[in-house]
Amino acid sequence: MSKKAFLFPGQGAQYVGMAQDLFENSVEANEMIKTADDALGINLSYIMFNGPEEELKQTEFTQPAIFLHSVVLASLIRTVHADAAAGHSLGEYSALVAARAIQFYDAVKLVRERGKAMQQAGIEQKGTMAAIIGLEPSVVDECCIEASDAGIVQSANFNSPGQVVISGSVDGVKKGMEVCKAKGAKLVKELVVSGAFHSPLMLPAKEKLKKALESTPIYDARFPVYANVSAKPITAKDEIFKLLYEQVTSPVRWEETIVNMIADGIEEFYEVGPGKVLQGLVKRINPDVKCFGIDKYADVEKYL
Repeated sequence: MSKKAFLFPGQGAQYVGMAQDLFENSVEANEMIKTADDALGINLSYIMFNGPEEELKQTEFTQPAIFLHSVVLASLIRTVHADAAAGHSLGEYSALVAARAIQFYDAVKLVRERGKAMQQAGIEQKGTMAAIIGLEPSVVDECCIEASDAGIVQSANFNSPGQVVISGSVDGVKKGMEVCKAKGAKLVKELVVSGAFHSPLMLPAKEKLKKALESTPIYDARFPVYANVSAKPITAKDEIFKLLYEQVTSPVRWEETIVNMIADGIEEFYEVGPGKVLQGLVKRINPDVKCFGIDKYADVEKYL
């Protein structure tokens, strides 16, 4: 039997109409989505199904929307047994629910609090992010150090070979882009985001999240979840708590995570949730492993 892993997408994967076909075709999905609306006391499903896109793109709605879509899918594909999981930033919460480390009902509220806290931090401390294509991670780190006299800037996501995202204050990131370009980056592109995620500008959100984490029951995971902060497998509840807290201001070590999962024997990856971003990253990290996407109800039917 080949070892399988679930991968869960993060912010940016949302689209208007997400999970609507699941809601209409599956009683279980219908119940889970209604439960989430009740737990949050907002009509999240209406925003997911109907938009408008501007509203869906607000971090406080985006995060629970992607989380909800992902965990509903994971609970429907019962015939696929995951040996491990990982999630990109927000996706780590979906991975932990799939591994039974956090209960669905608790996690949806936790994710909404995280989204609100991160959105608020983005309003209080204006920041931005930029994609850097074609430089080694160590070079990007050096560029950030060189640019830091202009403002806060650090590597935020190590996504795949030659693709790093930097994050920080507007001036810091702008200078970082210039330095990276001068050092030979093929492309530097500012991203449309509502804050400097995975940078020190998220410190206020980190403290708010800590309170929410402290009031959320966390259990040992049933199978290893590879953490963004360490790129290593974890199962112990205390470590899960600590790394979710650290994750808010730490870089997402995605490339390393996938490399480590493959080294540990994972041969098949299933991206569970909206979009195809992670499949693309896995293919760039290692073109030889098998990758599947599960987003729509038609994708689920193969595994019922």
